[in-house]
Amino acid sequence: MEIKIKSEQEENIIKVLKGRTDPEGKRLCRLLEMPDLSRSLSSPLYELAKRIVNLKDFEMFDIIEAPEIVDISISFDLFDFPLDHPARSRSDTYYVNDKNILRPHTTIMWYYHLKNETVKKRIENREAVGALAYGKVYRKDEIDRNHMNVFHQMDGWYLIPREQKIITSTDLEDVLVKIAHAIFGSDIKYRFNKDTFPYTDPSIEMEIEKNGKWIEVVGAGVVSGKVLEKLGVDSKQYNGWAFGFGLERLAILSMELPDIRLLWSSDERVKKQLKLGQKFKEVSKYPLMTRDISFVVENTFVPNNYFDLIRDLGGNLVEETKLLDKYEDLEKFGKDKISYTYRIIYRSPIRTLTNEEINKIQNDIYNQTAKQFGAVLR
Repeated sequence: MEIKIKSEQEENIIKVLKGRTDPEGKRLCRLLEMPDLSRSLSSPLYELAKRIVNLKDFEMFDIIEAPEIVDISISFDLFDFPLDHPARSRSDTYYVNDKNILRPHTTIMWYYHLKNETVKKRIENREAVGALAYGKVYRKDEIDRNHMNVFHQMDGWYLIPREQKIITSTDLEDVLVKIAHAIFGSDIKYRFNKDTFPYTDPSIEMEIEKNGKWIEVVGAGVVSGKVLEKLGVDSKQYNGWAFGFGLERLAILSMELPDIRLLWSSDERVKKQLKLGQKFKEVSKYPLMTRDISFVVENTFVPNNYFDLIRDLGGNLVEETKLLDKYEDLEKFGKDKISYTYRIIYRSPIRTLTNEEINKIQNDIYNQTAKQFGAVLR
């Protein structure tokens, strides 16, 4: 059963966002308008999601399409994120207002799945239930070849009455192995490690071996009884497993992609190569261009917010942003002031950049650094 959650609250918030003229409002609209690659037929993320959805183990699972703007309590409180957890910070998560955020994970589908009337009846009738959810998620992050502030996740979970089955770590390992085989083939080498998540206990992670290195790819665990109770399910009667992972990470490993931005490319030379299991061959190694920027700001400055500004103005032409220098000097800058120097690395994965276009972007970044952050440029 496919369940698409209609949220009037989300619709109303988007209307308000579209009426905002401040940089953050415009940024949030732009992020929400970016395509969901896991539902774009030509994207390898779509193929990756479908391979998992089509596994025999999941043939009776519901597919949940949850809202992208959610209440803080749904995203964090229900899932036992501590009050001091970094994910709650405005430096990590996009706050639309004081109560709502852009979803930072697709695990929120647990809440929406159990709100469905058909699923409620299944629980009342002591039946097993399961669901998968995938799509865009949003987190403030650094800028480099492996990170974007918009990416895609997939979550799955399965609940079953305890008298029918007691879920153990063996069940977790079994489902993770099937996912790994569906993506990387039956010859993939894997291993399991203990892990910790706020909403599962015990928890494990799977690592696969790629080019002689062990890389974490999927996390899973036994669903926390405390979280089940918060969601209205009697944990003395039900237990289950859950998993979650980033689709980009698996796609990058499968194709050995050198840059996450390639997944968003509209260049046909790139798109025709984006096939799972096929090693990507760079169209060409275009030269990079670098520009440095130094400024003094209040010590309340949040780097992740600054990276958003650089993304806004530089778009996918920015390959990486490096911190070159950071220091305080009471005599030189005054109290509660910090000096930062960043190097912005520009490079397009599909063409050669010009000094003229990069100088214009850099000039915009200079101006907005002063305007939005109250910075004194050096």
